[in-house]
Amino acid sequence: MYKKKLQENILVIGSSGQIGSELVLELRKIYGNSSVIASDIIPSSAEITSSGPFEILDVTDSKKLLEVVKKHDISQVYLLAAILSANAEEKINLAWSLNMSSLFNVLNLAKEGVIRKIFWPSSIAVFGPNTDKINTPQFAITEPNTVYGISKLAGERWCEYYFNKFNVDVVSLRYPGLIGWKSLPGGGTTDYAVEIFHEAIKNKKYNCFLKKDSTLPMMYMSDAINATLNIMTTEAKNVKIRSSYNIAGVSFSPKEISDEIQRNISEFSITYTPDFRQKIADSWPNSIDDSRAQKDWKWKAEFDLPKITSDMLKNLTSNL
Repeated sequence: MYKKKLQENILVIGSSGQIGSELVLELRKIYGNSSVIASDIIPSSAEITSSGPFEILDVTDSKKLLEVVKKHDISQVYLLAAILSANAEEKINLAWSLNMSSLFNVLNLAKEGVIRKIFWPSSIAVFGPNTDKINTPQFAITEPNTVYGISKLAGERWCEYYFNKFNVDVVSLRYPGLIGWKSLPGGGTTDYAVEIFHEAIKNKKYNCFLKKDSTLPMMYMSDAINATLNIMTTEAKNVKIRSSYNIAGVSFSPKEISDEIQRNISEFSITYTPDFRQKIADSWPNSIDDSRAQKDWKWKAEFDLPKITSDMLKNLTSNL
């Protein structure tokens, strides 16, 4: 599906998170364990730290970042460190500082020719309450009303600016809510779609913090990893959008995912107690139009809701 074109030394910043923990392992399969350096401000899992190099790294410390990059002769950086939507609303200054300074530090390394290529994730949080919610297009109104969304929108503009002004090779995807079984959720508004599986297996019930009909765009982690690797390995001429690409998986509501779980665990039940995250969810799209990603670099998701549910329950049952 994707081929390495050169021998790369890759730094993954945020390897303890939901995406990073899986991306590191996939990259090591492709490029070799010693060529993929995992890093985070806290230790990552034993699977990551024992299978290849790991560095404790605060990405807001530009001097330490440069030291790690030079030590390992890094050519590519996947910058996944961020404070997510729900947590960001409670830590406004920290979220803005971390989400922005980390991006600037990495962009400036590329500007100065120290690294060759960057992946930086954006989010559907860049959209806001005035965006068309159904099949939200690539070029839509972006008026986010959350700290996380504002920081991601600003990041998109800076990525495009650095590409146009300094020829920095940076690519980005607007991730929807991500679902995976290898790590716990990290403080986002779509965390319920991971928590619900853990609770279904352990307790056969779940109290959801969103309304039952809150439909949001979601994606299984396998699809998200594939999309990330595809855009990083496609020919540069295929990447025609240097802010961030829409990518879509499957849209569903808490009720729809609970119904699917009940088809597998008949005694499972769900209740709903919406909290402050409901307002965030209400400002986001219901579904995403990713036709530009499909056209430009042949993106296509593979997991629908029944397939996600089956795979989550199978893997969590074996690993919890």
